[in-house]
Amino acid sequence: MTRSAWTSWPSREALARMNRTPHRAMIGRAVRIAVAAGLLWSTYNDTGFGPWGIVTGLLGVAGCAVAARAFLRTTLHHRLWPSLALLVLLLLAAFGAQEAGAGMLAAVLWCGCAVTALERLPLSAAVPSTLVALGAYAVVEGDGWLTTAVTTGGLCLAGYVLRLDAEARGNSQRLLEQERAARMAEAGTAALDERSRIAREIHDVLAHSLSAQLVHLEAARLLIEREPPGEFRDRVLARVVAARSMAGEGLTETRQALSALRGEMTPVEDFLRHLTVADPARVTVRGERRHLPVEASQAIRRVAQEALTNARKHAPGSTVLVTLEYLPDAIALEVRDSGGCRSADEPAVSGSGYGLLGMRERAELLGGTLDAGPGEEGFVVNLRVPA
Repeated sequence: MTRSAWTSWPSREALARMNRTPHRAMIGRAVRIAVAAGLLWSTYNDTGFGPWGIVTGLLGVAGCAVAARAFLRTTLHHRLWPSLALLVLLLLAAFGAQEAGAGMLAAVLWCGCAVTALERLPLSAAVPSTLVALGAYAVVEGDGWLTTAVTTGGLCLAGYVLRLDAEARGNSQRLLEQERAARMAEAGTAALDERSRIAREIHDVLAHSLSAQLVHLEAARLLIEREPPGEFRDRVLARVVAARSMAGEGLTETRQALSALRGEMTPVEDFLRHLTVADPARVTVRGERRHLPVEASQAIRRVAQEALTNARKHAPGSTVLVTLEYLPDAIALEVRDSGGCRSADEPAVSGSGYGLLGMRERAELLGGTLDAGPGEEGFVVNLRVPA
């Protein structure tokens, strides 16, 4: 056996009671209570303890239960000296029970300490602790050397078997977690590949089509501008310029969607500052900045676009305050304009096709919330999504 095998702890997965169903936990708890009740009944029924002795004994048993629970917790966190101190306390309680005439309780404590130490402590500490506990048990019992040897040997074997079983369960748990992580990684890779495929399709079809429309519309604008001025010419030119502007916005939106699909999005703060360059708007960022999931980042961008479009449409010339706040488990956006008035239920219409209803649905799909309505002055849009 190597040196590390003597000094290493059983893994946390081996010591923790993981993957236990509620029914199994309830049955185990009921069995422990029944055994403890039977043990106490047989102990106090067969001995001549008075009322005060029974009360003192019950308090001692409760203290031992607390110490045993603390021992399980300290060994789970691999704290050697507190674990040994609690084990010594339990061994001393066993000696006290033996002196008080509760021999059965003392034997249970000694045997339980021996088996549990061998199961949960490093072998370098478990073997001496087990020898002390079983030595005390053998000296007190005195049932004959053969019976005592068989009993102590069986307890040692039981403790070591429990240790091996716990390690096997811990290894199985770790392998299961690694398999789950591998499957999640495979699913993520497959999703990323699918997104890349969709991005290529959109780029090859929609982006090329919009780029071609921009070229033709620009050519049409140049041709129309060469015509003699007139009312019909001016109306046609205005329509062509508007169509070219919408095609340009659509191409920009398409490129942003492609970047989102490929996971190559610019930081949200930079996007908001770029979005508000042409507006009398101020962007404030609060909290510790971190990488956001693609869905949350897209929601922030789309809601900010829609809210700023609504502010330009319904409150032209007003000052807009955009506040982005990084919360511990979420990201929050507030867009507040200083003037204008509209109904909170009015679905704003813009080139992107999203109104207040669309913004709210986008937030709810991510498990977030969106509130929009008149504030103290102007209109306020508040978005909060998990991130």
